[in-house]
Amino acid sequence: MARAGKAGEGRGAASGSERAGARAKTVRVPVAMPEESRPAAWLRSFRLSGFALSLLLLVVAALVVLATSLKTLVEQRQQIAELQAKLDEAKGAVKDLKGQLDRWKDPAYIESQARDRLYYVFPGDISYLVIGENTGPATHDGQPISDKIQTTRVDWMRSLLSSVYTAGLTEQTPSQLQGPTQGTPTPAPTVAPTVTPGAGG
Repeated sequence: MARAGKAGEGRGAASGSERAGARAKTVRVPVAMPEESRPAAWLRSFRLSGFALSLLLLVVAALVVLATSLKTLVEQRQQIAELQAKLDEAKGAVKDLKGQLDRWKDPAYIESQARDRLYYVFPGDISYLVIGENTGPATHDGQPISDKIQTTRVDWMRSLLSSVYTAGLTEQTPSQLQGPTQGTPTPAPTVAPTVTPGAGG
């Protein structure tokens, strides 16, 4: 009995040492948190104090005071940019005028302008002037043909009433009647009063 008890105690001691070895193998590692940026750390450590509040009020007051000055500065910058653009445009116009002035100093250019604008010729030269060169196509009645879309103004109500009135009161045959032209309404025919014989003494 004593041996069995000692054997049981030996087994219990061996299992206890195995458990202690298993526990000793477990290593605790601290959790690595992501590094936060400096602004985030500064904001987390920031505490609203009297100094911070007074500094914030000073910044707001400076913005209020300087707002009008900043607005004036921006407007003046815009005016300066517009004036600079106008100045560049004027410089370009002056450059063009100087170029034209230099051309007018050339006798050949003056001669060509006199021929083209004033139709001047040298003595003995024969000049032919073509008239009607730039006239466009025209219709059969001589009206020029335009390349723009035009709408014809037609008073359709007056044309309809004139047609009905003419058809009811005219004595002409259908072949003698002429259709109204667009734009000018056909005048209504005059009907001569009928005189009954023997009336009025």
